[in-house]
Amino acid sequence: MEYVTGVPFETLPLSEAMLGVLREAGLRLSTPVQAGCIPPMMEWRDVIAKAPTGTGKTLAYGIPIVEHANPADKRVQAVVLAPTRELAIQIHEEFEALAKSRPGTRSVCLYGGAPIGKQLKKLERQPQIVVATPGRLSDHINRGSVKIETAKTVVLDEADRMLDMGFVRDVTRILDRMKKRKNLGLFSATISREVLDIAWVYQRDAEEVTVREDEENKPDIRQFRMDTDDKATAIADILKETGFDRCMVFCNTKSSAERVAYFLRLRGVDAECIHGDIPQKRREQIMNRFRRGELPVFVSTDVAARGIDVDDVDIVFNADIPDETHDYIHRIGRTGRAKRQGVAVSLVGDYPSRLRMDDIAKKTGNLVVPVRFDSDGKLAPVEPAQGE
Repeated sequence: MEYVTGVPFETLPLSEAMLGVLREAGLRLSTPVQAGCIPPMMEWRDVIAKAPTGTGKTLAYGIPIVEHANPADKRVQAVVLAPTRELAIQIHEEFEALAKSRPGTRSVCLYGGAPIGKQLKKLERQPQIVVATPGRLSDHINRGSVKIETAKTVVLDEADRMLDMGFVRDVTRILDRMKKRKNLGLFSATISREVLDIAWVYQRDAEEVTVREDEENKPDIRQFRMDTDDKATAIADILKETGFDRCMVFCNTKSSAERVAYFLRLRGVDAECIHGDIPQKRREQIMNRFRRGELPVFVSTDVAARGIDVDDVDIVFNADIPDETHDYIHRIGRTGRAKRQGVAVSLVGDYPSRLRMDDIAKKTGNLVVPVRFDSDGKLAPVEPAQGE
């Protein structure tokens, strides 16, 4: 079923305590994915939801999980799997906020790259909700430090990304352990072949929820491209010209991310980068600076940026043109949220990149305007050559 509008939370089958928590957070109207998923999940039905990035998927499954939680039962009652530690941490924070509606409900966040001892201590508190990356959850299962067999609800968040990253075997082994589950939720921006395979094997009569990118949900993003060999200078000059101070820069490789951040700093721009080789503690420090508005420019590879949900980015740069169209969509989707107009600029440095950018524009059907700096140093559209 397609959903293009939300409904007031008061019209959904929720407890007064949960409604109070939502009101306290300033939330009165659900998003389309929440309106579509909360009722069937409250009825313990399987759900497969396809919705654009930034449409509120976490609350769509988080609210039913907390509403179903039994604080008196110390066993694991729900498991949420996420592809990255960043997304897992963010989901856990949402659960901690929702749990105020049901005192005694506890959640834990398990992810790699962090001391396992601290996680073992938290597991001793017998949390009812486990949020985890597949690899670290498998480690805890093998240690015997967590028992998930009693879980009634299981959710795969960013399911397409998780399976694309090679977690298929971990995910299926984890699902096979939870024979007592009542429902499985698959939440994704795109429904890949791998996601459909999981749905086919592990779901029964699932409620299909699709949120179309119509005028209500589609981000308002002005898209541009600039031909340049000096990408750091172009980024610095565009930021100076526009006055934007909340920027994400995407690169295809770790070395490219390091290089772009380094040359931005040489040009007086406060920029930091993250990628898979940077220690987790340092990555969290950088991300927290960006979330707090203390870091104007955040440079990242696609994998490292997954799960980082910041809704007030002014402008996104593609320092490297992504190989896949869906990566382009995910990148520029970081801006233009919360009814604000966003800007995305793709920097094209060679002929293969031009071909990829042309292909992306064609496949997405988006208007991507070529721009340049004129003789006065002002941004201006590129006039088409005669005969074009």
